[in-house]
Amino acid sequence: MNIETKSTTATEKRMPLIGITMGDPAGIGAEIAVKAMLCPEVEGICRPVIIGDANAVADAIRFTGLKGREKSISKISEAAFEPGTVNVLDLKNVDMGGLIYGKVQPSAGRAAFEYIKRGIELALEGSIDAVVTGPIHKEALNQAGYDYSGHTEIFADLTDTSDYAMMLVDQGMRVVHVTTHVSLREACDLVKRNRVLTVIRLAHDAMQALGIETPRIGVAGLNPHSGEHGLFGDEEIRQIIPAIKDAQALGIIAEGPVPPDTLFAKTRSGQYDVAIAMYHDQGHIPLKTVGFTCDPETGKWSSVSGVNVTLGLPIIRTSVDHGVAFGKAGKGIANPESMVQAIQMAVELAKKRIH
Repeated sequence: MNIETKSTTATEKRMPLIGITMGDPAGIGAEIAVKAMLCPEVEGICRPVIIGDANAVADAIRFTGLKGREKSISKISEAAFEPGTVNVLDLKNVDMGGLIYGKVQPSAGRAAFEYIKRGIELALEGSIDAVVTGPIHKEALNQAGYDYSGHTEIFADLTDTSDYAMMLVDQGMRVVHVTTHVSLREACDLVKRNRVLTVIRLAHDAMQALGIETPRIGVAGLNPHSGEHGLFGDEEIRQIIPAIKDAQALGIIAEGPVPPDTLFAKTRSGQYDVAIAMYHDQGHIPLKTVGFTCDPETGKWSSVSGVNVTLGLPIIRTSVDHGVAFGKAGKGIANPESMVQAIQMAVELAKKRIH
């Protein structure tokens, strides 16, 4: 009996320790974190800890009806990884009496930022192996005084990272973005040779980190038909093609610019291991078409799969690929699918880094 106990403990210690930031307390973050932590797909692969507020987590357990209990801890070493236990690194920053589910609130934005900041600190000091982030509300974040357009920019700033990119992953399809949370007008101006090359290199390194030794990278054009030799725009000629040639000179297998209306179908079919999108919606639309399914009769999402990974950071960060879902907050009906996948991706990346 003692031998089995020691063996189990040793196995647990080898499993990555994952910090899950709770996200905006007024949204579905606590709910999907709890649901994910209590499912077998997560319990058997890692040691998860929610970075958030224990009272909010307790409320999520209550309204979901799940058989689990929150354990408030003040430091990671106090976590007890036992079946049914939801460890919460408790920042004690949510007033449950004043919190309104489904509403933009500066206090919720402030709390969400504090979870992220603490998660980054823990990862940088090596106390956790990866950070998985729950959804935040950008308006609440800005109302709280934090001038960021999203998680990616917060992580880059707080880790002092200059070269970074967003990668979306779902069902074997991977897309890395040259630009993200800017206007479409500004995105066009930001598609520059050096930036495109940087993103190609980040994508190449990410694929190798995932075990693809010689990744094939498809690079989208910015304009319809990739500009049609300058007929519909010359960004491909002036910026994208030179960047692709620079990448090829480095030994990277990069092709393009591939017309955006065919690139993602080719990537999904396996012709490319990863696609490079020039702007937010160019990459998000095909990924969410693959991963999101809506019931035509009820209008409710039956699937919200997909993972967001920030490339270029000194730490591992993955995230759900959806928002706070205020319409579902506090009702116990949120789908944890994307959170489970984000945790699984973080575990995969952490194991490769640990080993």
